[in-house]
Amino acid sequence: MSSLSVSAAGAAAQAIASAVPALVEERFASRLFAQDATLWGAEAEDEASKRLSWVGLARSSRPLVGEIAALRDELRADGVDRVVLCGMGGSSLAPEVICATAGVPLVVLDSSHPDVVRAAVTDLERTVVVVSSKSGSTVETDSQRRVFEQAFADAGIDAARRIVVVTDPGSPLEQEARDAGYRVVSADPQVGGRYSALTAFGLVPSGLAGADVEELLDDAESVTDLLAEDDEANPGLRLGAAMAATDPLRDKLYLLEHGTQAAGFGDWAEQLIAESTGKQGRGILPVVLPSPGDRALPDDATLVRLVGTDHEEEPDSSAPSVVDVGGTLGAQLLLWEVATAAAGRLLSINPFDQPDVESAKAAARGLLEAKGDAPTSPDVTDGDVEVRALGGDWLGDASTVSDAVDALLAQLDPEHGYVAVMAYLDRAEHAGLAQVATTLAERTGRPTTFGWGPRFLHSTGQYHKGGPATGVFLQVTDSPREDLPVPGRDFTLGEFVAAQAGGDASVLVDHGRPVLVLHLTGDGGVAAVTSAVSKGDA
Repeated sequence: MSSLSVSAAGAAAQAIASAVPALVEERFASRLFAQDATLWGAEAEDEASKRLSWVGLARSSRPLVGEIAALRDELRADGVDRVVLCGMGGSSLAPEVICATAGVPLVVLDSSHPDVVRAAVTDLERTVVVVSSKSGSTVETDSQRRVFEQAFADAGIDAARRIVVVTDPGSPLEQEARDAGYRVVSADPQVGGRYSALTAFGLVPSGLAGADVEELLDDAESVTDLLAEDDEANPGLRLGAAMAATDPLRDKLYLLEHGTQAAGFGDWAEQLIAESTGKQGRGILPVVLPSPGDRALPDDATLVRLVGTDHEEEPDSSAPSVVDVGGTLGAQLLLWEVATAAAGRLLSINPFDQPDVESAKAAARGLLEAKGDAPTSPDVTDGDVEVRALGGDWLGDASTVSDAVDALLAQLDPEHGYVAVMAYLDRAEHAGLAQVATTLAERTGRPTTFGWGPRFLHSTGQYHKGGPATGVFLQVTDSPREDLPVPGRDFTLGEFVAAQAGGDASVLVDHGRPVLVLHLTGDGGVAAVTSAVSKGDA
């Protein structure tokens, strides 16, 4: 039997006390589980009506359990025990958490960087590749699939026995995959990508890797009735209120792993919240906190501690705003989806609105088409780093990387702003770079997000129809050690990842945001960036 706990102190507790009774009065929980698309207003009704099947996935996904087990047994009988997942955002974050929590290996390929893709194309004799794309038109996963197809062919391996496709029925990828003889698992088309953890997108790669997906569904089903109950003790309503019903200026939500058994859960929750509520002027900015540290949180933040199932300590009653959330993984996946839907109701936001990714994709396509044009010269060259300042004349007389970082941070709103860092690098090789987020947070006293581009989309900050308006953005890019052509396409992965970074930056500039691009040209580049970030006035 699974369990959930949500306890709060400070402003979060006050928000629960003030907002939950109204949610109970209007029967929000029971109407949500009845898939009432009117809960978020007339403008949201059309989209919500196509995105609510996730409330019943703990039961409707049951047929997948046997199908996945049979396929896993078949593959292992052939000596295939290495699972590579080609997926982006919601298609990769949930399986990564599920497998890390279960302690089973899964290679998550959520990058277009040629060094990353090349490193994944190994041990082919024991590898099955799961290609996940809801739309069936994701260029990243299409490119990865093409690389694996070529590699399997070169190794004399039948790709039809080694590639499994997860996509929505009727997508372009579904027909292409069936024509190629690949195994195809259809996902529920009435579930959005970021709510898809308990669909085929989350379960197929996780189950093939060895995670107990039946237990995951059992966990979620055991709390379904609790989360559907119109009661003030409903943990989904309590968490949703704590997220959304505090002072309107308290719009930052820090996520800290504090004893939870759900490894990496903050990354999954971060995207769910950011893509569902990140609207200009009234949304929530989630920030994964790598460690509690000694610094005080900003006044506009609520701290969510992800605690273990045996956690008994109450939140500090003197804390400005804190929430402790505990539960098993399957239960928490459903809990946070319910809470995010409730937060949308309280914020008058449609939590199923689709992120505006097309503008960045269009910008990236334009850059790919113009790849033969002469590149722009850097504004500053400092050792192994080329510096470009985009979005206004704010660089001043900066002549070093450190000067450029100072100039960017000078554009930061000291009361309500945040810093977003996106690194289009090999995240395995340069994992230590993520520490710059902690350094920048300590230096500025402001929330700082970090994302591996293009691992998941919200990290660039612009995808939700305006997005938070007070961010400053730092991009870190490099040139691959060796480029990798995409079979059947007229571009390489190196050209593609450069176009993605450039497209993301151009959309941010269009929204009036300052963007500092630090392009690494040598082995000393990462160290130079880390050093530059740690300098300057605190």
